[in-house]
Amino acid sequence: IGFSRQEYGGGEYEKLSLSAWPSPVVPLGQTVTLQCHSHSPLKRFRLFKRDGKRHLPELQGDHFNNFTLGPVTGEHAGSYTCSEAYWSAPSDPLQIVVSGVFKKPSISAHPGPLVQQGQNVTLRCHSLVMFDKFILHHENSTGHFQRHGEMLTGGYAPADFSIAPMTLASAGTYRCYGSLRRSPYEWSAPSDPVDIMITGLSKKPSLSAQGGSMVRSGENVTLVCSSESAFDQFHLLREGVNLGRHLAGGQSPCRALQAEFPLGPGTPAHSGVYRCYGSFTRSPYSWSNSSDPLFLSVTGEQPLPGPCFVVPVQTLCCPTLCHPEASERMSLAYSCLSPGIFFLPPSTIPSPGWRFYSVHSRGGTRSSALPHQGSER
Repeated sequence: IGFSRQEYGGGEYEKLSLSAWPSPVVPLGQTVTLQCHSHSPLKRFRLFKRDGKRHLPELQGDHFNNFTLGPVTGEHAGSYTCSEAYWSAPSDPLQIVVSGVFKKPSISAHPGPLVQQGQNVTLRCHSLVMFDKFILHHENSTGHFQRHGEMLTGGYAPADFSIAPMTLASAGTYRCYGSLRRSPYEWSAPSDPVDIMITGLSKKPSLSAQGGSMVRSGENVTLVCSSESAFDQFHLLREGVNLGRHLAGGQSPCRALQAEFPLGPGTPAHSGVYRCYGSFTRSPYSWSNSSDPLFLSVTGEQPLPGPCFVVPVQTLCCPTLCHPEASERMSLAYSCLSPGIFFLPPSTIPSPGWRFYSVHSRGGTRSSALPHQGSER
């Protein structure tokens, strides 16, 4: 905080400054402390609200350099200055915004919240309330909270804020607010936060599944993320959805740091594509490159399938079910949707005299002749 001296009213006076703690954006019903900064903290000061249409009793009289406002209402929103109790140049104005007056908007990241260094990301703010303006705020890893930008809109139009190119300073937690033209210092509640991570600043970890990536329903599933880099935490994502983070604990046989992610008894809902990232607690918004994808498949008990036609369509072959009696140019069409239901192109309609096979998960086959044309199918 800097101070200066300037001519004011024919004399030389100290230029004061005014700040708000914990923030100039104050949730409805909370309190805020305004501090008038001076080289002489024992002086008495006065606080002025520049909007003369509203009368705030707590501003009357002389104070030392701290002024506490609240619990705040919309009446407290506005622009403030301070000066010495008797005579001095006023400080520069400080805007006090009261949030939570309107319903919160929504925020989303496009194409997603994980952004490679140097790439672009767009944060979109939108709401069912007809706001005239959206304001985007950014909080970084040091806890510094600042206004990133604002955009005028009309009707129900969203506001798109572009962050380009992505740098470590751009990573962090973003929220947006909405406001109306008639009350610019009264904002909506903040949107839910969106965390924007920069990736690619360190080498990728590796991801594996204990017991393999093919799991039967009901078996416990544990994924292991490991790296030779000294990451102290790992993050697991399934098809872009963050499943949480675990601290690094223990080492693999090859002395790589690793973290285990137990997913519990496997269900078909666990099937999907998984990736993991490494990071450091000292820089929580900076992640490594992505691990190679892991394709996890959780299967249940297979029902007994219906008959499988032998047809001359190589792409229909299910290699584990091909019958030894089938010729090399013929393949087994296996229904993976429902027993007895098959989808064959018109050019491969089987003719009388062909045979079909029933193949069961318990092993073994059974052959039968195809019905003749005109018979029941």
